Amino acid sequence: MAELANVSVATVSYVLSGKDRPVAAETRQRVLDAARQLGYTPNQAARSLRKRRTQRVCLVLSSFGGVPTDARLATDLHEMADARGYSVVTLSVYDEARAQAAVEVLRGGIADGALIRLTGGHLEHDLLNGLAATGLPMVVMSNESGLDGCDVVRTPEVEACAEAVQHLLDTGRRRVAFMGQRYEVYRDKPEGRLLGYLTALERHGGAERVITGGADDRVAAYQTATELLSSPDRPDAIFAASDRAAISAIWAARDLGLSVPGDVAIVGVGNIDEGLISNPQLSTVGPLRHDYTDVVRLLFDRLQAEEPPPAREIVRSWTFVRRGSS
Repeated sequence: MAELANVSVATVSYVLSGKDRPVAAETRQRVLDAARQLGYTPNQAARSLRKRRTQRVCLVLSSFGGVPTDARLATDLHEMADARGYSVVTLSVYDEARAQAAVEVLRGGIADGALIRLTGGHLEHDLLNGLAATGLPMVVMSNESGLDGCDVVRTPEVEACAEAVQHLLDTGRRRVAFMGQRYEVYRDKPEGRLLGYLTALERHGGAERVITGGADDRVAAYQTATELLSSPDRPDAIFAASDRAAISAIWAARDLGLSVPGDVAIVGVGNIDEGLISNPQLSTVGPLRHDYTDVVRLLFDRLQAEEPPPAREIVRSWTFVRRGSS
């Protein structure tokens, strides 16, 4: 290959290994053209054995395909991994058994680092801290406290959700229902979006609490909203813990002959693009744009550092976006 490209063997090695060495663009292209002409494919397994690295990163999610923002996170991770010569494996953690299985395969060295974004509390502090203690480079997207030895990405969702519910109360709504996900509604201590809802009600005073599940999927949300809005004492507003649930609530209100926001105001969480094409457009809480390159970069900075950096924490801004549904 070196002879075909008219370069040294060392130059071929630099180009094909991805080492950060100065090689002229024209020379690099000659090497790549020669590799294609000869049908060369890097032996990733042998390279991994030499480096004692897998050249893989792991994305740990609560489910596959259920949350639109997870798709954006996965895309950003794949793009940065590709640029750095890594591949991506994904694990789904939707119950305690899957959480234990994920920890075991990560401890077993399936990947060089992990980006973890979970809901539901299945991966508890002890499991996460135990993983971090093994030296596995990790970035955890969570508002939970007590995480050590890893980078943590937080969002001020309590404050932003409280702002959204306060808006509903300030516009005259007096019976605001919270439609949450199962893990939120049945926790011993309210956290996250439910805590934001309760905080706004306590600040305002006089508003009635209505707390229900139903936000875990579109069908459950539609059925729950239909039951709420068919009752004699129906709420005049619904704050749903996800945009998908909120859009289902808009459909339920429409099918019952109710106007949104006239008869019932509806607000979701997530700021997904689908909210822009609902009728009316969905008021929501979330980031103004979905770009996770800063989160992904934390992981690769940690992977490529000669010495493990100290644990870092970043806060990604959230806000209340008022549109037609409220």
